[in-house]
This record gives sequence, structure tokens and C-alpha cells, in this order.
Amino acid sequence: MQRKSPTESEDLVDRTLLRTAGAAVGGALVMLAVVALIFFVRQPASTLSTTAPSAADASSAPVTVNLPREPRKFEDVVVSTEWLAQNLDNPKVRVIEVSVVPGVYERGHIPGAVNFVWTTDFVDTVSRDIIAPDRFQELARAAGINNDTTIVLYGDNDNWFAAWGAWVFRQYGAEDVRLLDGSRSKWEAENRELSTRAPTYPPGDFTVRQRSDLRVFLPDVLKVVRGEEQKVLVDIRSPDEFSGKIFAPEGFQELAVRAGHIPGAVNVPWKKALNDDGTFKSVEELRKLYAEAGVDGSKPVITYCRIGERASHTWFVLSEILGYQAALYDGSWTEYGNSVGVPIANPAGTIWGVK
Repeated sequence: MQRKSPTESEDLVDRTLLRTAGAAVGGALVMLAVVALIFFVRQPASTLSTTAPSAADASSAPVTVNLPREPRKFEDVVVSTEWLAQNLDNPKVRVIEVSVVPGVYERGHIPGAVNFVWTTDFVDTVSRDIIAPDRFQELARAAGINNDTTIVLYGDNDNWFAAWGAWVFRQYGAEDVRLLDGSRSKWEAENRELSTRAPTYPPGDFTVRQRSDLRVFLPDVLKVVRGEEQKVLVDIRSPDEFSGKIFAPEGFQELAVRAGHIPGAVNVPWKKALNDDGTFKSVEELRKLYAEAGVDGSKPVITYCRIGERASHTWFVLSEILGYQAALYDGSWTEYGNSVGVPIANPAGTIWGVK
């Protein structure tokens, strides 16, 4: 039987039905996409990926996240020599030495400790910057560090650069980072075991999750100086450096062409946080020390020194021990004091090295 040609009205109805069906299908697809997106966003961070990215992934697509957490107990961020001695064989603990003086590690270190050289392993050797995320991930994995490893750092000079290392580890997302109370000096003073053997470990699976809240740069500091942001600047250098009487401690080469401090900063020398034996003061004593200088945790804090290493020690006290919102300005005075067009405070009146 020959089919009749559709009338004009029938053809119009067919086209209308097709458009209606197409719109319905399109709407359903959009709804499915929205539901999938909501489901993805609501997933805990730990379930979003089951495969750890490679070191190359860390460089090409670092994940920038802020990881706020409740203040931790003192013993969860600072370990005693007794605790460490009892946990040297704990596979969940990795000990890292970061010393300033070359050869200290090689002459004898805490058994099982991995050596990180601050001038090459925590900083970029070409640009003035911290180590790149992909390179840091490689080093952490080579040290046998996993995402759930308890990382204990120590070193000479009352943990100056061990604290710097702790800051870098936290900057790149490590959760459980601690310092050895009393540093290398206390371990040695107690005649505890030292080893000359450099350990090797199976590769770890540590994955960089870069944070954006623990580090500030010159433009961030200038916002505070100009009153555009309400934060507290803490200069942790000596009183003579702070006043401009001297440019730097004797024997240090990294200098600024101007002496003094960032306007508005308060001065709390880093070593005031320690007892005579190099151990940390109690939490109560630390809160009182900084509160007397106007640092009570009610405002975000920025710490700085000359090149960032001493300020990282105070950052550790404020951020990790006291639980304050604190960030490190690692450019510190060698950047700020050498910058053109920024104001300084110089109570000693030494401008360009003369009065």
C-alpha cells in the first residue's frame, strides 16, 4: 500500500514532538551532570583519588590546599629524646637531620636518620625559592616517607634549619611533623647512640599537597605595613638587628644595604622560646611570652628574620605548638631591606651604614 504524504499540520506536530523529546533528553543529561558534580565535591579528600600521582605530576599539577586543624598537644609536635630512643625502630617514624655545619651528620647521627642538606634539599639552587614540589616529593619518597609517616626533624644550632625543614614539610602537605626537643645537642649531652651508617629505605608514597597559607611574600608584607591587612609582624632577630645598630650577627654574609626593621613589627628574639638547655619552654610560658608583645592569636601572624631560618623556629612555636594562624616571610630582611621604594624603621639611625 502506498503511504500518503503527511499534511502540513501533521508535519508541524511531528517536529514539535521531536523538539520536545530532544529538550527532555538534554535536560536529563544536564541533571545527571549536576548530580555527579555534587557527589564528587562532597567526597572526602582521601576518596577523590586512589592512585598517587608521580613526581612529574607534582610538578605539572600541584594541588594547592589549605589544611586547617585543631591545635595539637605539645607532645604531638615536640618529641623528647626518651620518646625518640624508644621509637627508632618504629616503621611509622622517619627521622631527618638538618644541620648547618657541613660534616656533622657524617661524623655521627641518630641511628636511622636521613640527612637533608638545607642548601640543596630544601631550597632551589638557582632561584631564591624553596625546593620545587616535584623534587621535594622525590626526596621524601627516597627517604621512605609515606603520607601517614610521623616525621621527626632535628639538627644543630638549636634546630634552626630543622624548623625550616618542618616548615617545608608542612608547606607541602605533611601532616605529622615534629621537632626533637633540645635538638642534636641534648641527644649528644645524654650520651645517646650515634651512627655513621647512612640508612636506605624502600621508596615511600608521600604525595605533595601544597599549602598556600604558611608562606607570604613581599607584596603581602607591604599590605600589612600600609594598613590594608590586620596582621602582626614578628621580627625574631636580636634587639641590635631590630634597632638597626647592626646589619647582621657577626660572621654572617647575607646582608641588606639598610639596617632596621619592617615598620610596625614587634621584636621577640627567637631564642626566648627556649630554656637554657635548648628545650622548648612550656605552652603556658610561651603564650605569656608572646602575649606580652601583643601576639595572642587573635590576629594572623607573619614571622621574619634575615633569611628565614630563625623565623621558621618562631613560626613552629606559634603555628605548631600554640596553634596560632602563622606564616613565614622567608624573603625576610635580606629582601625587604634591599627593596627599592619600601619604608623601614631604624631607631638606631644607621642609614646606609652611617648615622
